[in-house]
Amino acid sequence: MRFEGWGGDWNARIAVLGLSSTGFSVADTLIELGAEVTVFAKHASEENRELLEVIGGNLVTSDTRIESMDEFDPELVVVSPGFTPNHPMIEHLRSRQIPIWTDIDLAWKLRDRQPKCNWVTVTGTNGKTTTVEMVAHILNSSGKNAVACGNIGNPILNPLREPVEFDYFVVELSSFQLHYLDKISPISSAFLNIADDHLDWHQGFDNYLQAKAKIYENTQVAAIYNVEDQNTVTALEQAEVVEGCRAIGFTLGMPAVSMVGYVEEVLADRAFLEQRAENALEIATHEDLEQIAPISMQLMQNVAAASALCRSVGVAPVEIKNALRSFSQSEHRNQFLGELSGVKFINDSKATNAHATIAAIASLENVVWIAGGDFKGVDPSDLIEKIHPQLKACVVIGKDPSPIIDAISKHAPDLVLEIIPDQDQPMSEAVSKAASLAESGDTVLLSPAAASLDQFASYQKRGEAFMQAVEGLEK
Repeated sequence: MRFEGWGGDWNARIAVLGLSSTGFSVADTLIELGAEVTVFAKHASEENRELLEVIGGNLVTSDTRIESMDEFDPELVVVSPGFTPNHPMIEHLRSRQIPIWTDIDLAWKLRDRQPKCNWVTVTGTNGKTTTVEMVAHILNSSGKNAVACGNIGNPILNPLREPVEFDYFVVELSSFQLHYLDKISPISSAFLNIADDHLDWHQGFDNYLQAKAKIYENTQVAAIYNVEDQNTVTALEQAEVVEGCRAIGFTLGMPAVSMVGYVEEVLADRAFLEQRAENALEIATHEDLEQIAPISMQLMQNVAAASALCRSVGVAPVEIKNALRSFSQSEHRNQFLGELSGVKFINDSKATNAHATIAAIASLENVVWIAGGDFKGVDPSDLIEKIHPQLKACVVIGKDPSPIIDAISKHAPDLVLEIIPDQDQPMSEAVSKAASLAESGDTVLLSPAAASLDQFASYQKRGEAFMQAVEGLEK
């Protein structure tokens, strides 16, 4: 069958847009399947360029890419997230009615390569990476073979091609991937939350929400929603799920029937037991969560959502509890680096939007906040209005500090404000300035509420620069 299955007919001209780790995984897979592959990318690392040549792919980087695309005349195109819906190449391809897939679509078409593997999918403005990693850890701890993949930094085609039989792919899906996604059918799915983010890419909040809402489509067993976020509820109400799929809520409050939530300091399941109208099952306590990180609203939500997903596929509460006690969060997400002269230092570089920063600051006081970067078309005024009572000072990085300066001038004019000029090593000066403003009992928090690419190669590089600068204070 054409374009279906590992043994299908892939003898075709297929174009790939982008040559990041995802784009390369697509090209590598298609070439292995027997396709003639040309990659169109304005930027590509030297390593990926060389590897593409070795495996037999072609690369077009010139400004005449549309003309080169027409000359190649592809029968299928697989797009990377960097290409916006209004990108000239995308508009041109749509005008020619050429099918456009994502790497997720391709992996779904090739799922016979992992015939026993069920997909668990997760999206949300904030917390999706931690939740995906947590679900994979719980599943693996319970004796299953699971892998976290997708937008998390491990392209889904990589584990799909491994000579290992997986029971579960736990797939993080970005709004970019969901925008282009055609049709998959996960066993369970979760929509964690939504707030203003990527509005420049999606050209508005409504389009952003519409993309995120696709996470629920064709879910088989359980569709997990956030009781405190009405947008996730509405998205589920409008979704076309498989008959028999259950709607399961997670909440920071007391769980009703068919929910997972908190009874004081106990995470309880009132969804996946027969007598759920009268009873609940204990999953974990605050003491268990504190083995991961200090208790915060975001941590509680992530644990509740991850637990709901794992319960939906049959993991016992005691297995979840034990796994949570051994789970470690990745770097750059509310990562506690330690104290120096009574001042706490926290690396939350992964907070690339206001929603994430609000969650990071929620449980803190007397914060010297390092913020700024590329705000992606989002006005930070609402953020400043919400968090300024908890701030002691703000140190601003980024090529264009004006959005945050304007917001502070409007909503927190008395806040101590320091602007770090655009330079080669902005983080070193930012940390030095923040440390000089902080006193014993304060917290220096890097939680930029903005993307990093204006000054750093990635949020990871930004976080590493912060960690190195903090280490430098101790010398």
